[in-house]
Amino acid sequence: MNPAVLGIETSCDETGVAVYDLASGLRAHALYSQVALHAQYGGVVPELASRDHVRKLLPLIRQTLAEAGMSVRDLGGVAYTAGPGLIGALLVGAGVGRALAWALDVPAIGVHHMEGHLLAPLMEDADLKPPFVALLVSGGHSQLIGVRAIGDYQLLGESLDDAAGEAFDKTAKLMGLPYPGGPHLARIAERGTPGAYKFSRPMTDRPGLDLSFSGLKTQVLLAWQKSDRSEQTRADIARGFEDAVVDTLAIKCARALDAAGMDTLIVAGGVGANLRLRAKLQEQAARGGGKVSFPRLAFCTDNGAMIAYAGALRLAAGLHDAAAVEVRPRWDMASLPALPAGLGTRDSGLATAR
Repeated sequence: MNPAVLGIETSCDETGVAVYDLASGLRAHALYSQVALHAQYGGVVPELASRDHVRKLLPLIRQTLAEAGMSVRDLGGVAYTAGPGLIGALLVGAGVGRALAWALDVPAIGVHHMEGHLLAPLMEDADLKPPFVALLVSGGHSQLIGVRAIGDYQLLGESLDDAAGEAFDKTAKLMGLPYPGGPHLARIAERGTPGAYKFSRPMTDRPGLDLSFSGLKTQVLLAWQKSDRSEQTRADIARGFEDAVVDTLAIKCARALDAAGMDTLIVAGGVGANLRLRAKLQEQAARGGGKVSFPRLAFCTDNGAMIAYAGALRLAAGLHDAAAVEVRPRWDMASLPALPAGLGTRDSGLATAR
């Protein structure tokens, strides 16, 4: 069977397509963002997201296959995001993926969106393999996962309210920054004065690995309301908020590694692109003699490459789904079946993406 797998990502507001080949790595990938569409509403409108996926998905598939120098007949399988995510958006990708697989008579598999993020760093680091701790930080999720093998996951801690990315976006919005706020907040924080505003590091004064950012968001709101609201003050508050989130995540990561008895951390998800977080975790790993790994910046946000890779691993293990189009807006990653040890690593003899 041809090992090339088409990956389709439509869980929220980005349409991602990629082709991954376990023999030769990443062949091509393309991404369309709906940021401009949703900006006027200050957040994602699910129905508009679904309609835009319908418009963009097939042209992106044609574009990606052309860039890979392939036709649909060269595909050996199809992977699509089956959840978690917005149900309408998920159904677009699942419907197209299942229909294409049926027409080509190739296997298809629904991929867990967060497993895609978790495995993204493995695409380009041939030496990275379980066991390790994964920090998944995005707009919808903040979780610490103990990874004993691909598919063998233990939830160590998670956000009890706002995810880290959600807290970035909401904090930016309350200070008048445009949508999506998180990246804007991080940019103006670069001009902020360290220590000008000192916010708490939530839930770090007690044992445990759970996270909470809603209280921190409230602290920022009160500070902003009492301030002179100048551009420098905005930057100072943004820096204080970013430092608090980064420190909190770093403290929890160190605790998780100790609790799991592991020395390798991988970081994935949109907040994994935050440069201050990357620097803090790299410094922490260097001090402790451990290792921290990130995907390239383009693969931190939602993308088709991570879905193609995760799907390729599961299809290579002989897993596939029935012909019915099924999605899971809520999906516990711990319910996934584990893959054979070594699959997807250098020891298996399979190449990684280039």
